[in-house]
Amino acid sequence: MPDKPSLTSSELGTLWLTYQQETMVLRMLEYFIKQADDKEAKTIMENLYNVVHSFSEKTAILFQEEGAAVPVGFTSQDVNTGVPKLYENGFDIMFFRLMTEIGMGMHTLNITMSSREDVVSLYKDLTAIIQKYYNECTQYLIRKGMLARPPYVSMPQSVEFVKDVKYLSGLNPFNDKRTLNTVEVAHIFHAIETNVTGMQMITGFAQSAHSTEVSKYCKRGMELSKSFITEFSAILLKDSVQAPTPAGGNVTRSTAAPFSDKLIMYCISLFCSFSLGGNSLGTAFSLRTDVAAKTTVSMKDVFEYAQEGAKIMIRNGWMEEPPQMEERKHIIDKN
Repeated sequence: MPDKPSLTSSELGTLWLTYQQETMVLRMLEYFIKQADDKEAKTIMENLYNVVHSFSEKTAILFQEEGAAVPVGFTSQDVNTGVPKLYENGFDIMFFRLMTEIGMGMHTLNITMSSREDVVSLYKDLTAIIQKYYNECTQYLIRKGMLARPPYVSMPQSVEFVKDVKYLSGLNPFNDKRTLNTVEVAHIFHAIETNVTGMQMITGFAQSAHSTEVSKYCKRGMELSKSFITEFSAILLKDSVQAPTPAGGNVTRSTAAPFSDKLIMYCISLFCSFSLGGNSLGTAFSLRTDVAAKTTVSMKDVFEYAQEGAKIMIRNGWMEEPPQMEERKHIIDKN
């Protein structure tokens, strides 16, 4: 057996996805670092940039050592740091808090699909460092009063067990629904919070995109996020639970494009994938049927929106193709 086995198809695929995400984050960090007014925020982003840059180089080296083509990902052509501010009032740290959350989920999942020691080690180190910066972003936003906190609740004084299947009901509008439990509130609150940041992000994309096609696509995404925020907030308010209202993250009046349409579309695609995963968990852990039904419908809407975006990327030549398995039938027929 060789000292270091070849990369498996799963490892090659996850490394390819990791490199795409890393290079996108680097380009966006370059812009936000240049625009940063707050010294503390700038320091967080500069340190994060150095870490992500180091890991992107390690990922590229893994491709090179295997004799595989290094993906294109996102380059200096995908960012313009010289344009005016598109976002302000803490949006930069709000955005990278969400990006590190996405990264934590991806890298943890990638560990489970890897077996070669150096690849597993890469994802373990990435997970640990991204967790660190997620916490730094969170604590920064709390100190600045920009992070909406989930609601508090009276502590339970005894352990209860569900006594009736009515606990699962919720779809019948003529019957009273039980009060939301804290697990359901957690997932609904998280869905609203992430959609608020996503809506702010895509609003900036809509007014600065190069092409009309991408701008229209972003506008549709804005309306989709608004509908999710409205619907999930209504579920909370029905039980007198306050919906999250972040205090920062404004979009300016600038229409100058800091990012290429290719980067914009990939970023939206990444957020759609994250939304699908989050909504899947929300559906799985929500025992009230109306809540589960609502998250299921939202997943359908997000999937259809993501599919439309994929078609735009393909038509414009922006979708880099992941490494493919051998076209075995073609090889045999050719022979």
